[in-house]
Amino acid sequence: MSESNRVPRAPRSLSEYPVVLFDFDGTVADTQPAIFRVAMQIMRDHGYDPDPSKMLTMIGPPLEEGFSLVCGMDKAEARECADAYRDLFSRTVTPDEFPLMPGMRELLDALVASGRRLAVATSRMEESAQEMIASLGLTQFEAIIGRIHGVRYSKAESIEGALQALRVSARDAIMVGDRMHDVIGAREWEMPCIGLYSGAAYPGELEEAGAVATCHSVEELGYLLGL
Repeated sequence: MSESNRVPRAPRSLSEYPVVLFDFDGTVADTQPAIFRVAMQIMRDHGYDPDPSKMLTMIGPPLEEGFSLVCGMDKAEARECADAYRDLFSRTVTPDEFPLMPGMRELLDALVASGRRLAVATSRMEESAQEMIASLGLTQFEAIIGRIHGVRYSKAESIEGALQALRVSARDAIMVGDRMHDVIGAREWEMPCIGLYSGAAYPGELEEAGAVATCHSVEELGYLLGL
């Protein structure tokens, strides 16, 4: 186990939670290269020369916020870019551009075999997440909940939707995510969150946000979940 794994006091052992909610981008699948490719194309189409060192801010928050953070766009332009991004992403990104994190399929199978119930709570648009997860051949998730215009926007709202879909209480669930947004969203429901350092989060980001444990691989994540 990595020295970064920190498990402070929690209501119960991390391996005892019957429900595990997963973020999608950067947690279940490695979508970062595809996101960067499409986002940078949209930025250039709108006259921006994006700073590569700022591109990590595109991973985690809703797209509109990401465009604003990277390029300083106002809300109207950020919404326009987000719409253009989604169109380009859906037309050009194929499943080979968002492979599963190494060991993720085996982890999901093992969690289901152990009796755990699984769902996705993502800031990605719900329809997009459902299509991408289906294309990866994943059937372990009982629900895939994401953003829906006028219905859900924040990570906390996606978490709420996942809990409602499974008809479970927040006290019986744990979140797994790769950015501070996942940790903060879980905290709104007083839910513990395991942070997975997969390449998007800055060093110390997940601990500072309040993750009850952190890891650097799916193998370590399985260890934390009692597998």
